[in-house]
Order: sequence, then structure tokens, then C-alpha cells
Amino acid sequence: MHAGFIGLGHLGRAIANRLLECGHTLTVWNRTPSRAAGMDVQAADSAAEVADGAGIIFLCLFDSTAVHSALTQEKGLLSGDISGKIIVDFSTNHFAEVTAFHELCSRAGVDYLEAPVLGSVVPASQGALTILVSGSKKAYEAVRPVLEQVGKQLFFLGKPGLATKMKLINNLVLGSFMATLAEALVFGEEVGVGKQEVLDILQAGAGNSMVLNAKKAKLLTEDFSAHFSNALIYKDLHCLQDLAYELRKPLLTGSAVKELFARTYGAGIEEQDFSAVYTVLKKG
Repeated sequence: MHAGFIGLGHLGRAIANRLLECGHTLTVWNRTPSRAAGMDVQAADSAAEVADGAGIIFLCLFDSTAVHSALTQEKGLLSGDISGKIIVDFSTNHFAEVTAFHELCSRAGVDYLEAPVLGSVVPASQGALTILVSGSKKAYEAVRPVLEQVGKQLFFLGKPGLATKMKLINNLVLGSFMATLAEALVFGEEVGVGKQEVLDILQAGAGNSMVLNAKKAKLLTEDFSAHFSNALIYKDLHCLQDLAYELRKPLLTGSAVKELFARTYGAGIEEQDFSAVYTVLKKG
């Protein structure tokens, strides 16, 4: 299959490479063209060009502003006739904006599937992501064989906006777990236990989780090269606060954790992996 792919950040590049490994060919576009270096792909000059010859176009962008731009800018995806195609958006959007994307694409005769993913670079490279999907059931069934090459678990939630809301709820757990593990590590070191031993004890006890399993090596080595950045978890928790406001529900742990990740901007480490929040807590 030949597909289009827009957005070659850490996650997008990992997913694109997984698709290539599965035998697909890709036309790609990224705002920074150098992100496609070393990939066996055809590089497009614009988002619109990505759709040429591709029945499916994948998006994996930072936020809803970037998605809106890719869709509607001059030479954007919707600037030409792409009726009958399917857009699969792996981005984590704002829940209000994503419903507008469904409407925009529908007016252009395009099926839009919001498909935010749970997991980061490593599971993406292994085809082991979890993918939440909202949109047309018919479009979902059409792309499902390809999604199954990227995701180990697929959840079709149907109603536009629901997949995005559930992704934000998941990231409440993700961000809170990471912050708690980092704080526990700081306290363990403060009382005189070595870092390796603290993490081993947490892993054998209450801290045992997918988050610790994924981030243990980064915490040990303090190699915080980004798989999922502080900027991204901060953005997602901000969107979750907006959801809580719409629901008229308090967001207790999520709001506190969001403000902790906000401190990574002051520390100049917002583009590092979100496990780097450990360094913020360690400095006090």
C-alpha cells in the first residue's frame, strides 16, 4: 500500500518506519524537511502533495494548531480534491478542535479518523501501540489491517471526540505515575538508598507499572533524550483541565501534576523526555 504521512517528530518517525518495515511505501511531508533524512520515502514539497496517489494519509503532529494548519493552510491537505480518501490522525488533539476536524473533512468528502495512541517511540517501533479510534465505522474497518500493524490493541469508540477525551484521561494516569515515581526516587535517595536499589524496590512493590518499566533506564542513566516530551504531557494535561471545566468536575491530581511539568519550561528542559521531571524534583 502507498500512504501519505505528515509529521516526523519522535513518535511520527517511529510509526512511519514501522509502516515501511511492514512493506508499505510512503510520501511524507514535515515542516522541517531534514526529519526525513535516512528514510526510504518520497519527500513532498507540501501537505497537499502528500495525498497524491495515497488512499490513506496519516498525521502525527504536536497539537491541534499544527493539525489545523496541515489541513487548511495554502497547499494544505484540503486545498485540492481529495474526496474518497481517509485521514488517520494519530495526534493528541484538543477535544473541541478534533470535532471541528471531523466536520472540515466531511465537507471535503474525506473520512477523518481521530486515532490518538497510547505508547511512545519504543512500542511504536515494535507495532505494539494501543490505538483509540473515533469516526466512521466503515472507514475504520477499511484501515484496520494497517492499524493492526502499528497497534497491538485497537479500541473503536465511534463518537467523534470520544477517543481524544479518553486519551487525555489516560494521560492523567501517565503524568501522575511519572511524577510520583520521580518523587519517590528523590525521597529514596535522600534517605540514603542507592538509585538502582530504590527503583528495584519500587518495581517489586507499589511502583511496578508500565511507566516504571519504560522509564527505569532513563532514570538510572539520566539520558533524557525525548521519547515523549515534557512539553507534550504538559499540553495534554492542559487539555484535560479544559475537559474538566466543561464537565464542571474538579481535576485534583491532574492540575497539581500539570503545574509540576510547567516547571520544566523554567528549567529549560521542556523538550526532554517527561521522565526528566525527576531533575526538577531533585533540585527542589
